[in-house]
Amino acid sequence: MIFGRSERGKPPVEPVTLKILVAGGFGVGKTTLVGAVSEIRPLRTEELLTEAGRPVDDTRGVESKHTTTVAMDFGRITLREDLVLYLFGTPGQERFWFMWDELSGGALGAVVLADTRRLEDCFAAVDYFERRSIPFVVGVNCFEGAARHPAEDVRAALDLDDEVPVVLCDARDRGSVKDVLIGVVQHAMACTAEHRRAVTT
Repeated sequence: MIFGRSERGKPPVEPVTLKILVAGGFGVGKTTLVGAVSEIRPLRTEELLTEAGRPVDDTRGVESKHTTTVAMDFGRITLREDLVLYLFGTPGQERFWFMWDELSGGALGAVVLADTRRLEDCFAAVDYFERRSIPFVVGVNCFEGAARHPAEDVRAALDLDDEVPVVLCDARDRGSVKDVLIGVVQHAMACTAEHRRAVTT
């Protein structure tokens, strides 16, 4: 059990813990995002890419990538004394998608990380969370040398509902990633409130 800091003479605060998934295509920056913001050393399950996987692993656009997540990435960030987020990065390759069902249980929401040079790689993640009614935010990872596109252009290309937030971010930058995670929490809370209103009316 993790307890937040407390003032002298006051009992420690037991924080609310929330689970957020980080999904997206292969090589989009999920492991980097979790590592940039985690206050603990992230748990990583990366393995070297092999010749045996070459026929099934699409490395176009990420030819310099030599490892892949085979189970998950895990990190933790304390947003406030009473609010802790647990981050679970999902595998990006299709042959490891069976892990998504295991990881998504109990999730408050998700970040779908997108690379505009390979936008189609995040279609599966968008579809997954839409079908399961898991609130998500699309974070457009702004890679060096890649063209910048307005958020609304990305929204149109992904055919997203108007209420799904689309934000530009840098998966290497702690402040940028923290803003994305706060956006997920806020969006999930808004979706929960809307659902409650619909049930009670």
